[in-house]
Amino acid sequence: MVQLQESLIGLGIVVVAGVIAYNKWQEWRAKKSVEQAFSTSQDDVLMAEGQSSAHRHEPVLSPLEGPDVVVGHAPAINGIGADHLDPLSEPARDQVPPSAHANETPHAGGSRAATSSTSTSTSTSAPAARRSPLDPAIDCIIPVLLEAPLRGERVMQAFQHLHLVGSKPVKVAGLSGEHHWEAVAVGGVYTQLQVGVQLATRSGALTELEFSELASRLDQMADDLGASPDLPDMGEVVAKARSLHQLLQEFDAQLSINVRSNAAPWPMATLKPALQRQGMELRPDGKLVMPDGEGGLLFSVNVNANPSDDSSAKITLLLPVALVPPDRGGFKAMTAFAKSLANRLSGTVVDDEGQPLPDASLTAIAEQVADFYRAMAQAGIPAGSPLAQRLFA
Repeated sequence: MVQLQESLIGLGIVVVAGVIAYNKWQEWRAKKSVEQAFSTSQDDVLMAEGQSSAHRHEPVLSPLEGPDVVVGHAPAINGIGADHLDPLSEPARDQVPPSAHANETPHAGGSRAATSSTSTSTSTSAPAARRSPLDPAIDCIIPVLLEAPLRGERVMQAFQHLHLVGSKPVKVAGLSGEHHWEAVAVGGVYTQLQVGVQLATRSGALTELEFSELASRLDQMADDLGASPDLPDMGEVVAKARSLHQLLQEFDAQLSINVRSNAAPWPMATLKPALQRQGMELRPDGKLVMPDGEGGLLFSVNVNANPSDDSSAKITLLLPVALVPPDRGGFKAMTAFAKSLANRLSGTVVDDEGQPLPDASLTAIAEQVADFYRAMAQAGIPAGSPLAQRLFA
């Protein structure tokens, strides 16, 4: 009997040791697969040019054929129709409607033609043109007449505590000696001012209470500056703010693509550094983004893990559609990157419900993105423009 018990105990120890060893082997294999998948010895369809510039990381887009490339659905895009801009074809880059350019006024500093002209005709010795921080498309602009010219230092000191009313940014522009509007700056001298409050943000539209707060604070500063603010009708301003907020909600959309592991979850200690080696940039806020080479981003990556997790079975790529200009090809870049990850990591690209989708769905989503961009251009706030960057920040 004693020998039988000893044998059973010994057998149990062997079984437990075998299970532990198998689990350790599975973990080692998962880690090894990630390291091998991102090893530099493999050809990289996204970084094929060898990172010739340390400041520019633009994916080299591969064709989007293949049954393993699918995308998530985007409910916010469905149903939007317009007829001006086709961002997903090369010839359409020059087909921005006149209405889109007309809204990029000198007040906004967003005129692409003006920017281009300045960059080509200005000599190296000429100072760079300053942009006005205000645009009537998204700001309530209040003219402020001055009894005498004011230096920029005086204006900035007066407005140092007036940067927000509620959650709405407040900016000040001045009419310079060159007779153009610019952001008030140290060293400048201004004969007139304009105070602008942003009409809407993600948190809501400008309210009567916020407008009244701004008017009251401007009146308090008027005597000190020798100024006379010309306030617009509050009812009209609030109505325009609500309309803009409705537009913001309509275009505030993100597209998502998920890469799901077909085997063991990927170790976090290996996954994040590997993504950075593929061109992803780790921002101070902890976000992993693919930079566009111009200071913006093409898409971001979420590893779908809590800080305490040591592995992840899914990676989500997100495209903030309104913030990425159509000619940057953010949707194509994100899809190509997801396909590359799936191939490298033995994963599958799936939608938000975890279901693979055929190529026909990819084409349908691309058409919806094109419609979305056309609708934004028609509304006078082209995706990725300075106006969109402010409105959807």
